[in-house]
Amino acid sequence: MTQTSTRYWIGALLVFLAAFCFACKGILIKLAYQYQIDSISLLTLRMLFALPFYVGILLNLNRKQPPARLTMRQWIGLAIFGITGYYFASFFNFLGLVYITASLERILLFVYPTFVLLMNAIGFGRRVTKLQIVALILTYAGILLAFWGNIETSAQKNVLLGAFWVILSGLVYAVYLVGSDQMITLVGSQRYTCYAMIAATVPTVLHCALQNGLQLGKYPTPIYVLGLGMGIFVTVIPTFMIAEGIKRVGSGNASIIASIGPIFTIILSTSILHETISAEQVIGTLLVLAGVFLIGWRGKKHLNSPISN
Repeated sequence: MTQTSTRYWIGALLVFLAAFCFACKGILIKLAYQYQIDSISLLTLRMLFALPFYVGILLNLNRKQPPARLTMRQWIGLAIFGITGYYFASFFNFLGLVYITASLERILLFVYPTFVLLMNAIGFGRRVTKLQIVALILTYAGILLAFWGNIETSAQKNVLLGAFWVILSGLVYAVYLVGSDQMITLVGSQRYTCYAMIAATVPTVLHCALQNGLQLGKYPTPIYVLGLGMGIFVTVIPTFMIAEGIKRVGSGNASIIASIGPIFTIILSTSILHETISAEQVIGTLLVLAGVFLIGWRGKKHLNSPISN
């Protein structure tokens, strides 16, 4: 095996493992909700557990590389994008999981590449190919089918409301991806991720303080174990695995490999949460994955970040 081939397969493995970690997020959130914790408190625990790692990694990067030289306007823009991608998008996602199953949440969230594609077409005049139109049709047909197959599921409190929050999360995350392109070029993907996560922690903590006085010490031990798991194993570790994986295999290949995420979530949700998966959801999932595969295969660099919010 050549050095180039080894580099590629290591990168593919990193993206694959990152997709698995991201797929676990909904499972951990649903497990935490069994202990009567609200969405913003759970999100705050996740961010606070992850924060020291991002600060430490950022300090280490700044020691090895020249410091980022940005104007005040660029720093403000970076903070706004971080808050958009990791506060708003994450909070909407956590809200959605209050009402729908983890497996449906993951497939609905995969609508974000189509939002990125449409934003680039409308906002930047980038041409949408016939193949990408087919991908859009497949993706939305799959989402509609998966949604329809779950609308009467007793395990879900409010499918319409939950779907609204999750799709809104995907839309907001797409805004983050499209807007982040220039900043990533200026500071690098790893350092940008650190800055974005640190910026998003501030409004998350403020929101929690306003809503419930930042009372985070009243929950049973499993909540903190799950929060730590979300902070490290579905946030810190996979964000850097995906960054290294993209460097090795390219953004298009990374998007394709990471599209296996919903399959992981379905397997985990049925085995751990005992969720019931309908035939319509399975078929819908396959259609969505086909659409994401086509978008990733023919897509540009804006589609280089699997879902991590």
